[in-house]
Amino acid sequence: EKLVETEAPHRQPGPLERCETVVEPLLSKQWFVRMEPLARPALEVVREGRIRFIPERFTRLYLNWVENVRDWCISRQLWWGHRIPVWYCRECGQVIAARQDPTTCPRCGSDHLEQDPDVLDTWFSSALWPFATLGWPDQTPELRYFYPTSVLVTGFDIIFFWVARMIFMGLEFMGEVPFREVCIHGLVRDALGRKMSKSLGNGVDPLEVIEEFGADALRFSLVTGVAPGYDMRFYREKVESSRNFANKVWNASRFVLLHLRDFQAEGEPAPGELRALPLTLADRWILSRYAAAVAEVTRQLEKYDLGEGARVIYDFLWSEVCDWYIEAVKPRLYGKEAPETRAAAQTVLWYVLEHTLRLLHPFMPFLTEEIWQYLPHQGRTIMKAPWPQAPAELEDREAEEEFAALQEVIRALRTLRTEANVPPAREVAVVLRGEGPGRSLVERNEALVRTLAGVGSLSYLPREAARPEKALVAVAAGIELYLPLVGLVDVGKELTRLEKELEEMEEEIARLKAKLSNHGFLQKAPAEVVEKERARYQELTEKYGKVRARREELARL
Repeated sequence: EKLVETEAPHRQPGPLERCETVVEPLLSKQWFVRMEPLARPALEVVREGRIRFIPERFTRLYLNWVENVRDWCISRQLWWGHRIPVWYCRECGQVIAARQDPTTCPRCGSDHLEQDPDVLDTWFSSALWPFATLGWPDQTPELRYFYPTSVLVTGFDIIFFWVARMIFMGLEFMGEVPFREVCIHGLVRDALGRKMSKSLGNGVDPLEVIEEFGADALRFSLVTGVAPGYDMRFYREKVESSRNFANKVWNASRFVLLHLRDFQAEGEPAPGELRALPLTLADRWILSRYAAAVAEVTRQLEKYDLGEGARVIYDFLWSEVCDWYIEAVKPRLYGKEAPETRAAAQTVLWYVLEHTLRLLHPFMPFLTEEIWQYLPHQGRTIMKAPWPQAPAELEDREAEEEFAALQEVIRALRTLRTEANVPPAREVAVVLRGEGPGRSLVERNEALVRTLAGVGSLSYLPREAARPEKALVAVAAGIELYLPLVGLVDVGKELTRLEKELEEMEEEIARLKAKLSNHGFLQKAPAEVVEKERARYQELTEKYGKVRARREELARL
């Protein structure tokens, strides 16, 4: 009923882009859809909040286009497509628009009918997708169950072409919105920010990337570091970083599985059962951090911020699970402590890893499924495993604060080792001076500090005691940490090495400074090259300051 045959206003087209040939216009009759009756309800459902755009800023974009929409030309002169539902009577010239193929002319009764040769615009056919794929116009069980759906995920560049037209069609033919939420993502562009196209030759074949780095690495790299609705640039280095993360998870999981050979999980333990185990500070800390990670990832996914959710999982698995907790429990897993302590470490390791794999599964489905099948589990596939919950019973603010203080101490000790250029495998003697909660915390967890900081012996001095001579010092958790250099470092030799390192850095800094001061380089070099050189200059400058401070400290000693 809304098809309109009209002669649209036209203007002289310009030349073709490639060959610059002048295009000659050929006027012809086209079929249009009158849009005002369709646009009015499509505006109301968005203004009333029955359809919500995420991010919110795309709502204005949608409303602006629909408010100013023009009649829609749906005729296309193509070989393939849905034919325009219009027939012409050869006898009397009657134009017949019908839902069913007519057999005779309603005016003269002739059966000499010819269907219009044009086909429907592709976006007209695509606009029927939410219900035509479910058996419409028949009222099928699938149509009743799945229409309307919950969320549509698509790019911002087809809000006008597809999203708006699906809303038009859904309201017109079904009397209901086709979806409740529209999650808009950006486009994947090349490293220079250009849209990928065949003419530019800047496209990326995903199969080649998958062959080199893996499907999970590509998938994860496209999600991380992207704000909702914004475009992202494709860098192979980012895919490589995601591949390294996958390797980290794989290797950590292999280590855990190696130490779970004698472990049997009798179902999933309740939070209260976990708390009843003989837990150490590290156990309580990782369980509390796990609960926080689950809550944060769930919150980010519920608001469709996939990039932030992936970042939380990345930080939790790489830093907190792999770099801290696994290293902290190694002595217990190797049987250096009581058997019940080892059993508690196994249970916590299994629980945290198995549940975190469920968090990671939407981002890295192949890796997580493979590892999960080797872990003690219930069910046939991780795809059907329940989404992890964030039990309040596992939250432990005290454990998090105490472990954070220990991390501060351990990092300070590692920094002292680095400044003294002590080989990683060599254990050092450390003197602690001070009183209060910081000292008490270190004393209660001395074994953990010594393990993670590579300390062979740890001695304590009261605050009023004289400070050790010829020792590097750091302050952490309210206490002073001393690393005596006598017998540990040849100060003269180390000063000579630092002097040479400073000279080399000064030459490189001077070269970069001159390069970045050259206007010719700044104007002619690609932007990414200039930015890389600036980052290198900043990095070297900061490193130079640290090395110089270390040299001055050694010279004072």
